[in-house]
Amino acid sequence: MNSEFKRVHTLNQLLTTIEAYIPLKDEKATSVSKATVGWQLDHSLKVFNAVSHSIANSDPKAYRRQFNFWRTVLFPICYIPRGRARAPKFVLPPEVITSGDLKDQITMAKRHIEILKSLPKRAYFKHFVFGMLSKHQTLRFLEMHTKHHLKIVKDILSVQD
Repeated sequence: MNSEFKRVHTLNQLLTTIEAYIPLKDEKATSVSKATVGWQLDHSLKVFNAVSHSIANSDPKAYRRQFNFWRTVLFPICYIPRGRARAPKFVLPPEVITSGDLKDQITMAKRHIEILKSLPKRAYFKHFVFGMLSKHQTLRFLEMHTKHHLKIVKDILSVQD
């Protein structure tokens, strides 16, 4: 099984996990996060879909491999520290998060996975911290980011406020 196939399989599993948490979208634990479970899910899906759209529309000829310290440190351990970065406005959830909207975003994310599989290796996404990410690195970023927010969801659900 090649690494891209494994990464795509993992992304599909993560989307299934997000879907399973939708009924708990209104749960909150302020000792863990100011945001609800729904906020974490919605943000994860917005990032997933925005990044997927961006890489699908990139020009592979413009990709330039560059050294990035934070990518070198964090990508191998699949870790994003909490509370260090602020999400851009376009991936912030709305005031009211509905189950229907979350399900629609999951459907879109699953479509994006199929598109991602067919993209050339040099398709890229430019991240504000990690720099220019190749297709392989973008798949890794999507995995890291989704796992980061699912861990916050688990922590919220494990605490009784």
